[in-house]
Order: sequence, then structure tokens, then C-alpha cells
Amino acid sequence: MESIKTYKPTVSSVSQARVLLIGPVGAGKSSFFNSINSVFRGHVTSQAIAGYSSSSLTTQFRTYSVKAGREGKPLPIILCDTMGLEDSKGAGLDVEDISSILEGHMPDRYQFNPSEPLHPDASGYRKSPDLKEKIHCLSYILDATKVFVMPEKLAEKLKAIRQKANLLGVPQLVVLTKVDEACPLVKENLTNIYRSVYIKETVSVFTKMQEASSKLGMPLSCIVPVRNYVEELDLDLNSDILLLSAVIQMLRFADNYFDEISDQLSNIQNKE
Repeated sequence: MESIKTYKPTVSSVSQARVLLIGPVGAGKSSFFNSINSVFRGHVTSQAIAGYSSSSLTTQFRTYSVKAGREGKPLPIILCDTMGLEDSKGAGLDVEDISSILEGHMPDRYQFNPSEPLHPDASGYRKSPDLKEKIHCLSYILDATKVFVMPEKLAEKLKAIRQKANLLGVPQLVVLTKVDEACPLVKENLTNIYRSVYIKETVSVFTKMQEASSKLGMPLSCIVPVRNYVEELDLDLNSDILLLSAVIQMLRFADNYFDEISDQLSNIQNKE
């Protein structure tokens, strides 16, 4: 918690790293923010709308700051929540809207329209976004229990988003949710999360992580497991550790983005 509180982006014009959360409907994007918020509040909270539904409960683009305590200062990270991805065309988050978000064009509280992506003439559209308004790390939120049965069209959408992010130089990682439901060993004891790697006879979290890796073409080192607070009324230290580890990875990936920006600026200055 302390390392997150004291984090500072390496670029002076940016005070908070912006992390975009995207994923299928029901994967746990909003619940992930609520869970991180809960850890720093010291009790379970539910600021972002979350729950179970066949369609996305999130209909707006939201940027959330997490505070260090009830009246504490905002942490140096902003979690950006989006409408859920769906496999059918004209439903859920439009892939074109992802580009607008990554490049910093989309304003907070923008109402998503699955049939029509954000237009440059739309109210609040940022024509020339600053670096602090762009996305510095993209996080795919995937349900560990559904990675094997991901519809092909949804997998294609995720790959298209990955290609767009690659072109923009945005670092990406996968946050694998509901790991306790995916592996009986982990359900019994969350501290078995990495020990389950060696349990070949069970449907281990490691197997799920490999499957997620092949779906997105990402190395296993870019996949982190978590358990969100969904039904619990009290915090659990082991859940906190996984959640905080995911945030630390996000900040490290954001640092990679800032390093690239700094290198580009240095090259430009050297040429001049």
C-alpha cells in the first residue's frame, strides 16, 4: 500500500497514471475498482455500479480516483471503467471507442452508443489531449472460469484491441478474476494461488492463465490473478495482497510507457 501511495510517474507533466479496464460483460471491471477502493478505505465499498446481468451495467466511460482513506489524498493512479465487451456486432463497447479512450479523446461520463462510436464533433471531445489524459496502461479483465468458453468473435475483438494498443505503444496486462471459482485448491485456500501451478490433475489457475495467454498472445508474466470483493462484508488480507500486486504491476507497466515517451523526447531534442 505504501509503495502505491508514494508512486510518482517519471514524467513531470503527469501526476496520476491512467489505467484502462476493459473486458467482457460480467468479468469484474467495476468490481475490481470497488475492490481496490475497499482496500484503501479499510472496508468493503461499492462506488462503481457492479452486479450480474446479461448486458453491461456500465453504460458510461468513468474515470475513478482512489483515495488513501475516507478523507485521504487521491492515489497516483486513475482507473478508467468502460462498457463491457460483447461478442455480437452492435452490442457492448465499440472497438473504435477504444482508440478514442487510449488517445485521450473521450471525456469522463461519456454515454456509450454501441451502434455509433465517439465522433470528433461530440460534446466534450478532446481534440488535442495532453499526455496526462491518455491511457498509460491497458488492463484486460477476464473471468478465469470463462476463458475456455470465450466466444470466437469476442476473442477477435480482444485481439483487434490489442493490435490498436500495440500501435499506440500502450503496455498491456491481463487481470484474471474469480480465480477461487476456477480452481478448487485456491477456493479452499487463496494462498495456494501460485502453488496450483504444480497441480496437473486439477483445472488449475495456471492452466487458465495459459489459456488467457494464448487467446491474447501475451506472455504469462503479463497475467495477474485476483479475487474481487463481491459478496464479502469484511476485508481479507490474502485478497488484498493479490489486488495490490495487480495495481503495482499496472504502475510498473505505466512506467514502461513513460520511459518510452521520455526516450522519444530525448531523441527529438538530440536531433534538434
